[in-house]
Amino acid sequence: MSGVDTTSTTALRIADPGAVARAWADRRPRGTLAPDGRLLLVAADHPARGALAVRDDPRAMASRTDLVRRLATALERPGVDGVLGTADVLEDLLLLGLLDDKVVIGSMNRGGLQGATFELDDRFTGYDADTLAAHGLDGGKMLTRICLDDAGTAATLEASGAAVTALARRGLLAMVEPFVTVRQGPQRVSNLLDPDSVISSIHIAAGLGATSAHTWLKLPVVEEMDRVLDATTLPCLLLGGDPTGDPADTYAEWGRALRCPSAAGLVVGRALLYPPDGDVASAVDTAADLVHGAGR
Repeated sequence: MSGVDTTSTTALRIADPGAVARAWADRRPRGTLAPDGRLLLVAADHPARGALAVRDDPRAMASRTDLVRRLATALERPGVDGVLGTADVLEDLLLLGLLDDKVVIGSMNRGGLQGATFELDDRFTGYDADTLAAHGLDGGKMLTRICLDDAGTAATLEASGAAVTALARRGLLAMVEPFVTVRQGPQRVSNLLDPDSVISSIHIAAGLGATSAHTWLKLPVVEEMDRVLDATTLPCLLLGGDPTGDPADTYAEWGRALRCPSAAGLVVGRALLYPPDGDVASAVDTAADLVHGAGR
């Protein structure tokens, strides 16, 4: 695990809140988004939606200092292109000097809190396109859950479409993460992970906004990925999720999916940051080899 020291971050935030804006201005951006056409991004936007569990530990992500150390370990490994997160997490990494030469994607809608009666109300409570552009981030990500039994889906689609357009106008990547979702009770929702449901979500997400020129999709790895990814010509980043089985099986599944033509890499959070054996560096190195090496 990285030996990065987070003890000064709170003191700096108290004494000099303007340090965040200066650090964004001083950050050395990456010149080319994906030099080899592939991206490996580490995801860290789960906590802002109240989702702290990893496998059977419901509070695994509760410690911010522990999460930041794990992120630092991941970002320091070769082959890791960048990070996806909410402003609070990204700014912790920024103040520690960990975002130079990295792809940085801001999470835009975290309002659908896990387990809430309003979970499917995926409101935009995080980054907006203007702030992403002003601070020199590379793009924005939006969760877009599609529930045919929930009228609120219309507002989600409208907001996601507007965000895709706003990002594209600023030349920023729009990362859309769509799911066909069903209610299984007043406070429980489930994403449908069969191939046909994912294919439906792809077609809906790809049509959002006034242009798809800057749109990338973030998709789960399911069965029949060759058929699933044939549903679009947009670049697709594969979602790592929170696998519970043998990590070797998970890596093999990722590798097979990455051989599909529209697969452009991985966005993985818990599976790499909280591997069963605790070895973050090894898990990240395996994923990096799949994306930039053997996965080709």
